Amino acid sequence: MNEKQQTIVVMFDKIAPTYDIANRILSFGTDINWRKEGIKKALMLGGVQNPQILDVATGTGDMLVFWKRAIEGEAAYTGVDPSVGMLEVAKQKVSFASFHEGYAQKLPFEDSKFDFLSISYGFRNVTEKEEAVREFARALKTNGRLLILEFAKNESKNPFRIAAQWYVKKVLPLLGGLISGNLSAYRYLPNSIEGFLTRGEIVAMLERNGFEAEIAKDFSFGVSSLIIARKK
Repeated sequence: MNEKQQTIVVMFDKIAPTYDIANRILSFGTDINWRKEGIKKALMLGGVQNPQILDVATGTGDMLVFWKRAIEGEAAYTGVDPSVGMLEVAKQKVSFASFHEGYAQKLPFEDSKFDFLSISYGFRNVTEKEEAVREFARALKTNGRLLILEFAKNESKNPFRIAAQWYVKKVLPLLGGLISGNLSAYRYLPNSIEGFLTRGEIVAMLERNGFEAEIAKDFSFGVSSLIIARKK
């Protein structure tokens, strides 16, 4: 992997022990509702018996916990992440899933294995995004669903959106730095959003790489975006 990707991975290794608590505090717990709604909609669109679920950039395995709560019956849960520090936390926290070290742009799984693939607030941290999308398509079964939750770039002039941007740029880095002891990691977040794609650009990338977008919407005045796409 390239040097930029390696630098990002090392940063997440360092903040792994405090990552979950920082997420909950910094989002005021709203990320829980975003995750729940995304999973609910994905399951409604692509409901299958005994699904195989892959969470990419799984971090501490948080998203897999929400998948399990939403699914009735049997399912197989897998998480993959390049950060060894994050995976150490995930393995202690999530007993029902298997975890693998690996990158979104080079998934260590066979073709057409999964019914659902999620990546929540991790796509922004992938340096080769187009390669990752092609890997998502390869790993998913035909008609499998891709669920993306992300802080997409949004240039709306809505006053609530402007207030949210101020919080993310000015307040969040300081709070995150206090909680984690790593100010530079939480300064990275607003910078990564500014340099990221818009929701429409993400949809266009998916649709030129074997997906059909079914849902593309914003939460909380554009703070977070949800995209669900079907593999053709």
